[in-house]
Amino acid sequence: MKKLGFGFMRLPVLDPNDASKVDFEQLCRMVDRFMEKGFTYFDTAYVYHKEQSEIFLRKALVERYPRDSFKIATKLPMPKVNSARDNEKLFNEELEKCGVEYFDYYLLHAMNSERFEKAKKYGSFEFLKKMKAEGKIRHIGFSFHDDVKLLEEMLTLWPETEFVQLQINYIDWENPSIQAKECYELCTKLGKPVIVMEPIKGGSLVDIPQEAEKLLKDYAPDASVASWAVRYAASLDNVMMVLSGMSNMDHVEDNTSYMENFVPLCDDEYKIIDKVVDIINSSIAIPCTACGYCVDGCPVGIPIPKYFALYNADLQALNKGFSTQMTYYTNMTVNLPTASRCIGCGQCESACPQHLAIIDGLKLVAERFDK
Repeated sequence: MKKLGFGFMRLPVLDPNDASKVDFEQLCRMVDRFMEKGFTYFDTAYVYHKEQSEIFLRKALVERYPRDSFKIATKLPMPKVNSARDNEKLFNEELEKCGVEYFDYYLLHAMNSERFEKAKKYGSFEFLKKMKAEGKIRHIGFSFHDDVKLLEEMLTLWPETEFVQLQINYIDWENPSIQAKECYELCTKLGKPVIVMEPIKGGSLVDIPQEAEKLLKDYAPDASVASWAVRYAASLDNVMMVLSGMSNMDHVEDNTSYMENFVPLCDDEYKIIDKVVDIINSSIAIPCTACGYCVDGCPVGIPIPKYFALYNADLQALNKGFSTQMTYYTNMTVNLPTASRCIGCGQCESACPQHLAIIDGLKLVAERFDK
């Protein structure tokens, strides 16, 4: 397969305030063009577009093309799994919504520590193995939004995992909260291929500072800003697929133009991206270097650098309707204190080598995420 997948999470809509009202005629044209250019991987999920995405995929793809001409990936919606019976009930519902007899790739969706415990309690991964043995799933895996320690625990318990879907992009690669690099390297070490989600980080790596954009355009005037982000993810050796949530025909035309005959990044391009990352990071709201000195003396135990990293990333995101940073924050606060738990003692500020107003920063984080 070519390394570009069509994500059915951000489809073209007729009403920006209603994700269930998709521009179906445009969607069909996008699917046709995607297939015409030789791309075959489509990624959806139960919850996308107000639980209608799988139906749109059936109508735009499954009912219009031979089953052996494309690959479908979808996901078990873990928040809806509240008993062992729910695994089969939801899976069968998805088969019906997609109009297929089997899924090429099937995932436990957006796994974190809480959902991991639920999956263990209700045997969700064992159910996936059973469906694979019955021929209703070709490949089993999970998408992941948590730290590398949990990822290692999951892959150790579930060695039959065939792939992992991770959030990877050049601005998150060194992000201490998302741990993209660490999670990728663990998957590589354990021989688990990676599917990349959010390579353009919800569009935020398109709307970058002018200084950064000029660097990219000076080197490759005809290349889109988005192409640098997608190619960055696709250039990783252990990445088998990069998903792009395409919202219009221009996205399809652009993405397929450079991924049709994919060329990995060269050394000069990596150096330019390093400079772009520095420019983007220099424009962030809270210039935390994640040294961690503030955490050691915090009597509440707030992971301050991680929360600041998520806050900065969320401010840079273009997609205001859905925040992946909120997902990470919510996952972290299952086991860690929220930013609003700060008691204002000031120990963190006295320890900070950057002399940041950390207490005020935590108030900003609490205002954005806790409320």
